[in-house]
Amino acid sequence: MKRVVIVGVGFGGLRAARALAGQGMEVMLLDRQNYHLFQPLLYQVATAGLEQESIAYPIRAMVRRWEGVHFRLAEVCGADLANRRLFIAGGTIDYDYLVLAAGSVTNFFGLASIERHARDLKMLGHAVELRNQILGSFERAARETDPAKRRALLTFVIVGGGPTGVEFAGAMAELARFVLAKDYPELRVSEPRIILAEATDRLLAALPEELQRYALEKLKRMGVEVLLDTRVTAAEPERVMLHDGTAIPAHTLFWSAGVRAAPLADALPVPRTSGGRIPVAADLTLAEHPEVFVIGDLAYVEQGGVPLPMVAPVAMQQGDYAGRAILARHLGKPFPPFRFHDKGTMATIGRSAAVATVAGKNFSGYLAWLVWLGLHLYYLIGFRNRLFVLLNWAYYYLFYERQVRLITREGEGGSCQ
Repeated sequence: MKRVVIVGVGFGGLRAARALAGQGMEVMLLDRQNYHLFQPLLYQVATAGLEQESIAYPIRAMVRRWEGVHFRLAEVCGADLANRRLFIAGGTIDYDYLVLAAGSVTNFFGLASIERHARDLKMLGHAVELRNQILGSFERAARETDPAKRRALLTFVIVGGGPTGVEFAGAMAELARFVLAKDYPELRVSEPRIILAEATDRLLAALPEELQRYALEKLKRMGVEVLLDTRVTAAEPERVMLHDGTAIPAHTLFWSAGVRAAPLADALPVPRTSGGRIPVAADLTLAEHPEVFVIGDLAYVEQGGVPLPMVAPVAMQQGDYAGRAILARHLGKPFPPFRFHDKGTMATIGRSAAVATVAGKNFSGYLAWLVWLGLHLYYLIGFRNRLFVLLNWAYYYLFYERQVRLITREGEGGSCQ
């Protein structure tokens, strides 16, 4: 029986496994976490909107009903592609076909001080840490008597005007205005300061100009300070530096200005692009190793002369393709090159406000928000997760309340020692 090893159980790896389940092959999933994470909603965990368990689902619970699919909790350290062997912590695994779907990590572009002091959102633990940071800052500000220090504690700098930065900025504005303003009556509603810095001259560059304008105007009406053509160049624990020499006193810096391929790419004996991505052929395989498929954020694929973006829809379609291509090759049948079909892009800005482009049509406001809600619920895994996320969203919509305002970090109240 042929063995297919899939490294990474994100959107792409999961789709590949589903396509191969029950097809007479041994499918082995490898991941360093034992759960599939719905990354698009990490920012809602960070802003106290959702419990962390609501956007994660145990991998073993998913695959136990998939014939021929097995999971192993393992860290992949490298590969011997010539001998079709993976190196994992404590051993090796042989394969007949390999699907590399290890995803991406945050790209700090070599800015060491920012990497030390900024928060990012790529893992479940990051979201909890960021929530602790946000709520802890409000707690410290509530007992701070120095106005300047209190102002710095309540200043939140967000870097990156893509969907993650825009969605996080909107969620932070609503958290501060509608929820924490009631929790901390000793603080003025106007004191929290949310700054969104974008290095280019526009937000949401992948969307049409009219939707970019809508997002910009909506964020400004929500009280977010949007700084376009602004680069953040360095950071310290209590301030953020801009390219023009301006220093913003702030205790919280959230970085969403870019991603790069996961470190696994650097451990493989293959060419890489500047972002660490691995160039692949039209069928998503390595040029000298047609049994190795590279998909998702790890893969560098051009279509129409431009690289495909590092987003979930690309990974999902590539995962489906890789699974079907392996089956076709196993049966000795031809299979066409991969082609990404762009079904649209969307981003939520806040309560009843979102932007979306679907099938060439642009939507904004309430309708786009409903579409965003529906699609995210649809792609969540597990009935319980869908139910709990829906209940949380409904509760917040009706009562302007977020239930997960928990500080799980010790020492926020000080120490008696």
